[in-house]
Amino acid sequence: MAASLEEGSERLAHSLHCYFLKPGNAEEPVDYRVTHLTSGRSFSIRRVEALQDEVVIFSMIASFQHPETGFTHQDAARDVPTVEQASANLKNWLDQHSDSPIRPVIDRISKRPIEIIPLDASVLMGSAAHEANSGAWMRMREPAQAGPRMNRALLSYASDMLLLRNAILPHVQESSRRELQTASLDHAIWFHDTPDFDQWHLFLMESPWAGGARGLNRGHFFTQDGRMIATVTQESLMRPTGESRKSLT
Repeated sequence: MAASLEEGSERLAHSLHCYFLKPGNAEEPVDYRVTHLTSGRSFSIRRVEALQDEVVIFSMIASFQHPETGFTHQDAARDVPTVEQASANLKNWLDQHSDSPIRPVIDRISKRPIEIIPLDASVLMGSAAHEANSGAWMRMREPAQAGPRMNRALLSYASDMLLLRNAILPHVQESSRRELQTASLDHAIWFHDTPDFDQWHLFLMESPWAGGARGLNRGHFFTQDGRMIATVTQESLMRPTGESRKSLT
């Protein structure tokens, strides 16, 4: 949002490339500093740094584009349960796992401003290893009635919630997930269209690779009628500690 305020009313972000440099403190204010890098007829590029106590904790390059027309194509979303079907499946899973040790995590998720309905609750919340892919329906829990800039910010916020898990899915049982040091290292988003995050969006995710205590994750956001809205990639830290590390040696 800080960078978008530098732009005219028509130019919207089409790509964000972010690095998480140091842990932030949610209890302390954040100072955002925007640097003008270049502005052309079609594109503008800005650098944003987030600081706490004068220390840079986050850096981003954002590119904005004047609206244009051109050729179009997109991959189709795979067939998945509808919002209603996924919601019913989630309720059944919760009823059957009321004493699950992961219940506190579920309770925290339910209090977030983003509503999340996993396509398969056993993948997101279960204890068994799974292929490195998952999906979820996501939207604002309360209508934001926001414009195109804020909707891009809301989708960006939501995109970091579940993505990292995909690289972990094939490797770690529920009992050892607490023995992983995890963090987002870098994060990139390309906007293909303007989201309306008051409406349901399908987030399909996968991890094609993990190694060296890092995992690569990527995903696509789709509207309910099948339009691809955004593409996301992320490299994450997934460093085994304790017994998990010993099992790898």
